[in-house]
Amino acid sequence: MELILAIDTSCDETSVAVTSGRKVISNIIVSQTALHAPFGGVYPTVAKREHESKLKPAITLALKRAYISLDQLSAIAVTFGPGLPPALEVGVRTAKELALEHNLPIIPVDHIEGHIYSVFAQNKNGKPMRDIIFPFLALIVSGGHTELVLVKNHIDYQILGETLDDAAGEALDKTARMLGLGYPGGAALERIALRGDSTRFHFPIPMPQRHDLNFSYSGLKTAMMRMLTAMNEKEKLQNIPHLAASFQNTVVISLIKKLEKAMREYPTQLVVLGGGVGQNALLAHQFRSTVRKLGAKPLTPAYRYLYGDNAAMIGVVAHFKLHNAIMIKTREKIEALDRVPRAHLDTWV
Repeated sequence: MELILAIDTSCDETSVAVTSGRKVISNIIVSQTALHAPFGGVYPTVAKREHESKLKPAITLALKRAYISLDQLSAIAVTFGPGLPPALEVGVRTAKELALEHNLPIIPVDHIEGHIYSVFAQNKNGKPMRDIIFPFLALIVSGGHTELVLVKNHIDYQILGETLDDAAGEALDKTARMLGLGYPGGAALERIALRGDSTRFHFPIPMPQRHDLNFSYSGLKTAMMRMLTAMNEKEKLQNIPHLAASFQNTVVISLIKKLEKAMREYPTQLVVLGGGVGQNALLAHQFRSTVRKLGAKPLTPAYRYLYGDNAAMIGVVAHFKLHNAIMIKTREKIEALDRVPRAHLDTWV
């Protein structure tokens, strides 16, 4: 039986999983949220320190919960990018040490392709059963990434659009900070937006004159800053729910407009949504209704933990890479493997 140990330290979660094919046998996620909350965002040196102290215990626990030893593994998979350089370094270094010590190949995985394949991960009983129908479209929306990808076949990607500046999740987080909503910001902004009127304030849809599939959110964030500057403290406090609801609605509209355009230009039977922002209820609802309206099948991750950063999705990608012989076997090449903080989907194919 093929068994892969997968490692993800791309940002502020230390995650290790054992996978077999698309099945997740065990998955450990150690969150650093409480540590980064005082900074209002992820502090790279703190993230690195925590990964260094938590990764090896997480590996031990993941193996224990899967009832296996390192000698039973077929390969080590690791996120090599994109992500925070100090955080990625810890995962890549540890994967290399394990691979060399136990004579195992390394399978480098791009974090974005992990989010793409997150919707196909199964529990240890093989559920849910989801067919992979090529080609399919993927909308990835997270704190650091916003991308539209055409997946032509396993490990065969065409990036249709990506953010030119801030990612959608980053814009939501930074706006939450402006509104004094705490950290993590996106979830806090969504909660308070439930009490607001999304039509109370008007924010411009980003890049209305552009006809490509790229995204931009820095201008939208600036519009919020200007709106807040024009208000006194009383007005701000009274309008926080309405500002949150209006901003969130504009972000979702912009994402769905680009998705609709992509679906018309690249019609497919299947469209997937991945990334942490996919948990946003408004986005998830609009995504499903839009995809169905245009005649395709919408898919989102089956389990909540698969939305955010996790090693399970990395292991699922690694399964398909292993069967396409996309791996590093020799000592020389393993030692040369390095993090690629600004990796693109075609960095390792």
